[in-house]
Formats: sequence, C-alpha cells, structure tokens
Amino acid sequence: MSPGETPAAWRDGHGADDPLYAGRPTPADHVNYPTLTYEVTGRVARITFNRPAQGNAITNDTPHDIAHAVERADLDPRVHVILVSGRGKGFCGGYDLSIFAESAMTPPGSEGSDGAIPADGTVLDPEVQARNHDPEGTWDPMVDYAMMSRFNRGFSALLHANKPTVAKIHGFAVAGGSDIALFADQIICADDARIGYPPTRVWGVPAAGMWAHRLGDARAKRLLLTGDSLTGRQAAEWGLAVESVPAEELDAATEDLVGRIAQMPVNQLVMVKLALNSALLAQGVANSGMVSTVFDGISRHTREGYAFQQRAATVGFREAVRERDEPFGDAKPRSQQ
Repeated sequence: MSPGETPAAWRDGHGADDPLYAGRPTPADHVNYPTLTYEVTGRVARITFNRPAQGNAITNDTPHDIAHAVERADLDPRVHVILVSGRGKGFCGGYDLSIFAESAMTPPGSEGSDGAIPADGTVLDPEVQARNHDPEGTWDPMVDYAMMSRFNRGFSALLHANKPTVAKIHGFAVAGGSDIALFADQIICADDARIGYPPTRVWGVPAAGMWAHRLGDARAKRLLLTGDSLTGRQAAEWGLAVESVPAEELDAATEDLVGRIAQMPVNQLVMVKLALNSALLAQGVANSGMVSTVFDGISRHTREGYAFQQRAATVGFREAVRERDEPFGDAKPRSQQ
C-alpha cells in the first residue's frame, strides 16, 4: 500500500520493516554495564542505574556507562525516546563520597570495560587524586578539573543526545544525582521525591551548572544559597519537573508520558529537540558547566572543605553530613544512617 492508502502512515516506526534497514542486523536489546542496565522495549530505550545497595551512587564508570548507553539508543532506529531511572530506593544519591571523603579523596577505580580507559596512571588514578587532595600538599586545580569535567561530559549526553530523554525520579536525586537529572529533557517525579544539592553547604558546587538554566536565576539561588531540596511536588510547581504524581502512580504516569512521545516520528522528535536546544545552549550551558566545575574543585580545597574532609575521615562521612545538615533542620537521624 502507498502512504496515501495507509491510515496514519507517519506513525510507522523505523526498524526491520523500514527499507533503509532491511536485511541488516538488529541492535542489541539488553546490555549490562558496571553501573547500569540498558534495555529496549518497543520504542523506548531504558537506562536504569543498578547499584541499589549504594543508592546508585556515582563511580568512575558512571559517566562512561551513561554516554555509551545513550549513544546506543541514539543510533538504534527503533528507539524514539530514552528513559533514565534508578533501581532501589531512589534515582541517584550522588557521588560515592563515603569513599572520597573518608579515604582522603580516593575514588573507586574504573572498571575499564566496554572501551573505558583504565584509570591507572591517569587523572582518574585513585593514588593521583589522593595526592592532589592532600591538605598538606599542593593542589593542581586542572588535575581536579580533568577528572570532574569527564563526569559532566558523560552526564550531558542526556542533553546532547539527538533523541528526547526523560528522567523518572523516585526517592531522591541529590548532589551529583541532580546533575544527571537536570541534563534530561524532561523530569517526571514522585510527589515525595527529594531533589537538590545539599553539598553547597560545604564541600561542593553543582558541577553541571544546570540549575539556573532549568529554574531561572532567583529560584536556583534560593536552593543553592541554602542547600535546601525540593520535593517532587514542589519541583513540578517550580517548573523543574513536567509532572509529579503520588509515588504509587509514578510508573504508570511515566509510561504514559514516554508512550505519548514514542508515537511521534523519530525525525520530528530530533528536529524539535535540536530547535529547542539551540535556545538553551545559547544561554551558555557550556560556560556554566566549566565555571561550576572549577568552583566545585575549589570548594573542596578551602579551609572549610578540608575541615569537612578531615571530619569525615575521623567520624565517617554519614556523621559529617549529619553535622553539616543539622542546623538546617533536614539532617538524617543517626538511627536512619
């Protein structure tokens, strides 16, 4: 049948039935990475953080895993939309800072899998970073920047992907986890989710630099000048999330959203995203990320930053965080740590 004889032929997806791809192999439907899983179901590529016991905390592998999985989805003609979520109690609790802070900034080593560059002898080498973060030594800010900017580049694959990306947030998307979420084109969340960057209270600046671009100047400052977090409901009210629903309804609401997006032709989705991204990028997203990443490094090398690091090494990271947050009234009780 010709397109004129086929009802709504424009909604037909690419893939095995498209003449462009006829007779060609079908891309992989399932891939396991060190920190996440990748799965294609219908027209949706699902990237799911898979370190639930650690709150899906970020390791050296995470930015590579995200970028690699996003590229898979971008190149797969069957995929119309990319959904990012987390297993366990939350989306992502940020960097694995218990390792960083308690061990004098010694990060977990890279797995070196799926083409990732091994960490040994590079700026990702745990020993190199430990030396560069020694309060008694000399700090090289560009060694720090080389490490942290790599995380940003991986996370920003969600923004720079040709196809639309959606972040589904339940539980928490805090600190570095919020950096990842804010790079997505759309955020949908549970009413009781928590989204924010508490490390601005000491030892951190949101390296992605996306808060002002997503919320505007005044509201971004309201959060980052206090380290306060938003609930999912507040995130929707403030325009950070496109929708917030009761936690038990989040899965259904998310499937409805990505299902609606997936009905659109791929080329329409790509053109719309590129057109809208042109305005967002013109605001200076790249410059914001560069400046914020440099300041994030500086914040860990002030007197206050060193004091926090040394306290965490003495009493443990969780206790140091509790002491940090206690004056603000949102510290986690010791019984929940």
